[in-house]
Amino acid sequence: MPLAVPPRRGGTLAVVDYGAGNLQSVANALDRLGASYVVTADPAVVDGSQAVIFPGVGEAAAAMAVLRRTGLDAAVSRAVASGKKTLGICIGCQVVFERSEEGDTTCLGILPGLVRRFPPARGGLKVPHMGWNPVRRLARHPVFDVVPPGTSFYFVHSYYPAPARGEQVVADCEHGIVFPAAVAAGSLIAFQFHVEKSGPAGLALLESFLRWDGRWEAPRA
Repeated sequence: MPLAVPPRRGGTLAVVDYGAGNLQSVANALDRLGASYVVTADPAVVDGSQAVIFPGVGEAAAAMAVLRRTGLDAAVSRAVASGKKTLGICIGCQVVFERSEEGDTTCLGILPGLVRRFPPARGGLKVPHMGWNPVRRLARHPVFDVVPPGTSFYFVHSYYPAPARGEQVVADCEHGIVFPAAVAAGSLIAFQFHVEKSGPAGLALLESFLRWDGRWEAPRA
């Protein structure tokens, strides 16, 4: 069921409701920032917005099934293709790629690459990867540059993005293996961690996204 969050007057930010996202936490974070937004499952509302947030939590196959049934898959793809600034969080960082090993799922294909499962836990590390971990910045990005290098963020995931283009990786993290923690291309930026659960640093990133003009060029590989 869609989250019962009414549109705010003059709202131009669409938070995508695909039935399984961490919507209330995202809404709470946006409220703390005084943002104008609407939580929506309507592709037309996404089309009419000026910015999009695709929140996290869920399973890839189930999420993609809802997106296709509602037409939100095409709406999110149109948003990025048109240069509309778009933020993906957790599973929203995964479904932008071509395919996920979670349920062998065909995803949106906005970015080239796959989503892979963490290898079996070893050395005391557990899967899912859950908790606070420092993130290493690899490339300058207007959204990510507001936090100091090595800032810790909150993760909950068993799968991680494996982009085909390394220059699209803005930051990485280590949990048994080194994996991308933030990816970006043009008007899209996506975090594998939960900004809405990452305290002041997460709020700083969310506010930075709201202020961002939506433009970024990947450094040359």
